Amino acid sequence: MTWKDAYEQWKNFPDLDAQVRAELEELEKDEDALQEAFYKEVNFGTAGMRDLMGPGTNRLNIYTVRQATEGLARVMEEYGQEAVDRGVAIAYDGRHHSLEFAQNAARVLGQHGIKSYIFDGVRPTPELSFTVRHLGTFTGIMITASHNNEYYNGYKVYGEDGGQMPPQDADALVNHVKDVDMLTIPLADLEEIKAKGLYQVIGKEVDDAYLKNLETVTVNPDIIDKMKDKVTIVYTPLQGTGQKLMEQALDKAGFENIVYVEEQKEPNGDFSTLDEPNPEYPEAFTYAIRYGKENHADLLIATDPDADRMGAAALMPDGSYKIISGNQIGALLTHYILTARKEEGTLPANGVIVKSIVSSDLPAKIAESFDIATENTLTGFKFIAEKIQEYEETGEHSFLFGFEESYGYLIKPFARDKDAVQAALLFAEVGAFYKDQGKTVYDGLLDLYQDYGYYLEKTISLKFEGQAGAKKIESIMANLRQEQPQEIGGQAVILTEDFQTGERVDAQGQVEHFDMSRSNVLKYQLEDGSWIAVRPSGTEPKIKFYIGVKADSEDQAAQKVDQYRQVMQALAK
Repeated sequence: MTWKDAYEQWKNFPDLDAQVRAELEELEKDEDALQEAFYKEVNFGTAGMRDLMGPGTNRLNIYTVRQATEGLARVMEEYGQEAVDRGVAIAYDGRHHSLEFAQNAARVLGQHGIKSYIFDGVRPTPELSFTVRHLGTFTGIMITASHNNEYYNGYKVYGEDGGQMPPQDADALVNHVKDVDMLTIPLADLEEIKAKGLYQVIGKEVDDAYLKNLETVTVNPDIIDKMKDKVTIVYTPLQGTGQKLMEQALDKAGFENIVYVEEQKEPNGDFSTLDEPNPEYPEAFTYAIRYGKENHADLLIATDPDADRMGAAALMPDGSYKIISGNQIGALLTHYILTARKEEGTLPANGVIVKSIVSSDLPAKIAESFDIATENTLTGFKFIAEKIQEYEETGEHSFLFGFEESYGYLIKPFARDKDAVQAALLFAEVGAFYKDQGKTVYDGLLDLYQDYGYYLEKTISLKFEGQAGAKKIESIMANLRQEQPQEIGGQAVILTEDFQTGERVDAQGQVEHFDMSRSNVLKYQLEDGSWIAVRPSGTEPKIKFYIGVKADSEDQAAQKVDQYRQVMQALAK
């Protein structure tokens, strides 16, 4: 079927939703945009689907949400009656259409006799992960586009362990719906499924259980008690879902000087105070910095709209604030957890931290100094969740901390996805820890560099949208595989790892196979100890270049990063 055929099918469908029809008529004025909306179906992977909202087979709307949910229902039916009886937990963020999408999902499930446990208002993604485990549902659905701008929405599916949907189930879901007409999927009536007990609203009881588990995140309550009225922290949820739980968690932990950014406390689907609601970007801290200066705050903390990612900024000697990278936060949290656990005598000999292959090597170096192991996984927190599950089954390791450079962290595995509420709570404790020593968090970071060397990382994201963009990204990866660079920026490549083939090739051409899930990633180890990784984003029309260096000084590290950045950007032209 061509894109025009798909478009005509929607246009001529007599029962097309009135709002969708109005949007479709508006879209008809721009043929390029119309083609983009219909040239394929929304990609559904292990992270679910995320795309622009609007009419079309390649957009997030009630019909693509129904199609994905129909596939999920059929997967559950294949697993048998026990899976069906356990039901599905559903949460949603504050974006436009999120509640509507959540209710459409519940209505599709209800048509199959599958019960939905749906929240009474917006909730963070990590709480949905926790809820699947807490209620024992077979799966969970989270309606969110995380840190994307206001034009996007998404649909994430979680397995019974609270981690993202396993690949085999994602494949089965797609296979079930590839021949299903998304426009005519049967829907149960909302009031009917409520009356039948197939639509149960949940809220405070689950919140309380999650907050109770959050109490285990605190490593040293004494430091909080000592510094509770001395350390000042600004928090913003960036007009997302984090405020309610974060406020309760910080209050229960004992912090007394928490300042909340009033303009960004309430969920807002337009993100009216932000260009991009992403704590990776310095611009996201504009309001927090103003509040910080007004209140002489020691630390600024921001969580993204679904509160699975956390960013931070530290006070500098001149009264300004410096944004801390995801890798730097990962290093500071690693060091604090291991230091505090060692001091209290609870650091297990078989402890492990888990990080992605594109994250900094500094946390691994820190862990090594505590005789703690580090394991690397592919990008995507589901792989960290898989490791946690494996450790629980084998007893080989005790999980201490997991993180990704993209501002995702997990301290306690009662959730199985990155959890910014956990991370923010512990990072506030890190702020208290350094304040007690007369230091800022940035001073603490400099201490780590003094002890372990100057590690610096940079991620370059290049956006290539639409059909042409997808082909460009494919071309870049194909060219790198074909050319097999022997040197990058004047440094010899001593090892090339291709995570798509599972092959590791050294400078002499010797090939070694390694055991890891397959993914479209290339990683180059260079002679000077630096590394560079390249991968297409799984959720956005981007290709990402990751650069990691170690040097003797901050300036030298910055020069190295800039040198490699220029080389990699030239490769993408």
